[in-house]
Amino acid sequence: MDVRSALPRPELLDELLAVAIEVATTCGRLIVDERPEHVSVAATKTSAIDIVTAMDRRSEELAHRLLAEQRPEDGIVGEEGLDRAGTSGITWLVDPIDGTVNYFYDNDEYAVSVAAVIGDARSEGGWFPVAGAVFNPASGDLFTARRSGGAHLGGAPLSPTPPGDLAASLVGTGFAYDASVRARQADAAARVIPRVRDIRRHGAASLDLCAVACGRLDAYYEANLNAWDLAAAWVVVEEAGLTMRGPKQGRPARELTMAGRPDILDQLEGLVSP
Repeated sequence: MDVRSALPRPELLDELLAVAIEVATTCGRLIVDERPEHVSVAATKTSAIDIVTAMDRRSEELAHRLLAEQRPEDGIVGEEGLDRAGTSGITWLVDPIDGTVNYFYDNDEYAVSVAAVIGDARSEGGWFPVAGAVFNPASGDLFTARRSGGAHLGGAPLSPTPPGDLAASLVGTGFAYDASVRARQADAAARVIPRVRDIRRHGAASLDLCAVACGRLDAYYEANLNAWDLAAAWVVVEEAGLTMRGPKQGRPARELTMAGRPDILDQLEGLVSP
């Protein structure tokens, strides 16, 4: 069964969105208000440059505590591994700091991303996001959306009007921490640059996807994203009236995630697909 055919009722979607907003903004204030003068690396993950800070862990711990208080029967899957099984059919995907390297360097492009999903959040293709919030505590930008409820930035509805020509499009992307994957992504970027207005790489996928939803970018593509990187922004992009998809017009996937106008994405996929 397609999980998106079993969307929660509107009242529950409103509740899930309110919880996502509270968790994202509370964790966002934590990582700004209690940011140490010198942020240190607590651990590494996929490579020596894929870092985790103590504030990543503190933010995820706070998110778990808040979600346990408000939605004790829901599951949680977080980037830093503090997972919890649930019984309600709702799972929360939490990225406690999306853009950790930016946070480490005190660059303002980072966010807390919190999404409620249905289905199996541990299985690629087995889940579907229904409500989410992406909060950049450095800028104050708060992107929110729930299914059939529209997308908003700070309470204002989003309705971007990207150009209908790839050559006139400002395109965002990102790069993995694995050197071999990054080399392939650099090759793809080299193919894209001559065909677009310009290209941007900000370093936080959730914010880049939301930038498409609000018109700061016209399109976005990236490979190797995790579920928590894109879940909340997926709802924001689609509720803003644009398309979020993966290869061959399928759902977003680790192989490729894209956002923008469908006709622009058709052209972009031809340039960036493996």
